[in-house]
Amino acid sequence: MSPSAKRRSATDQVSDLIASRLSIYLRCLSALDSTGVPKISSSALAHQFHLNAAQIRKDLAYFGEFGVRGVGYSVPELRRHLRGILGLDRQINVAIVGAGNLGLALADYPGFRQEGFNIVALFDTLAGKVGERSRGGVPIHDVKELRRVVTRNKISIGVIAVPASAAQLVANTIVSSGIRAILNFSPGSLSVPAGVKLKNADLTVSLESLSFFLARGNEG
Repeated sequence: MSPSAKRRSATDQVSDLIASRLSIYLRCLSALDSTGVPKISSSALAHQFHLNAAQIRKDLAYFGEFGVRGVGYSVPELRRHLRGILGLDRQINVAIVGAGNLGLALADYPGFRQEGFNIVALFDTLAGKVGERSRGGVPIHDVKELRRVVTRNKISIGVIAVPASAAQLVANTIVSSGIRAILNFSPGSLSVPAGVKLKNADLTVSLESLSFFLARGNEG
């Protein structure tokens, strides 16, 4: 790996870590906001949700000054700022490639829409599925129509929900359609060009991690 590639990888990792923590802070603030809590300090936020107060202050400092010393943060205001930083102050259209059980379940998950992620299309290669809809009404298109549908619906994120054997081909197709952000639910590693962000959500790895926890617990 070249020095520039190493620097880019390190920067991406830091950005991913900060973005992940900001997402956690946002969820905590949303919970507080729903119960009418008007203000909270970083220490109280950390204590209530088992976070690190110093890390909260450091992460937020990357993006500006949001609190008042001795007073804390306005919960609604900080929540609004974090949604803006994470790009959640706008609707984000999403496409899912793979209209199997996982793809259909993801398409109809109501939590995505509540957070501003609008699942506008499903894609598959099986003729029997093309033209149908998910239970929630998301249309299923032929994957050959991906570029056209992406352009027409201004889709920003592509989700891969196909078997591992087809995942790289699907990733290539998504990239060629102009999408620059991909969430992959297929096992294994995929290759995407520079300028395209790939996040893996490997359910098998998560289950194996839980199995490891249980196995270690049984040793005692």
